[in-house]
Amino acid sequence: MSRPINFISAVPVLASLDIERSAEFFASKLGFDKVHVAQGEYGIVSNGPVEIHFWACADRQIAEATGCRIQVQAIEALHAKCVSQAIVHPNGSLASKPWGTKEFAILDPDGNLVTFYAYTDA
Repeated sequence: MSRPINFISAVPVLASLDIERSAEFFASKLGFDKVHVAQGEYGIVSNGPVEIHFWACADRQIAEATGCRIQVQAIEALHAKCVSQAIVHPNGSLASKPWGTKEFAILDPDGNLVTFYAYTDA
């Protein structure tokens, strides 16, 4: 008898024009730890169970067309922190969405869109 397949985790891999800058942004602005930083090759940051990986990319347009979503708790506190650092996307203010989340978005230094969300009590 075969067991059902259960997916466990997903890790976004974002395009980065500067691996060191990407890792430093997530560390200094959002409290991630730098796990691996190899300039021009690959990078990894983590915060609790969340990891973000970066691959070296020379085309900013690729990063600007890329994004990911990260589920968080205390979204209002995170939003306030991001506002104070002026990293909230101009069109990504904190808002309740009809699909049952409250969310906002930031842009990293390469233009990747990172959306933070929390499920709302329905």
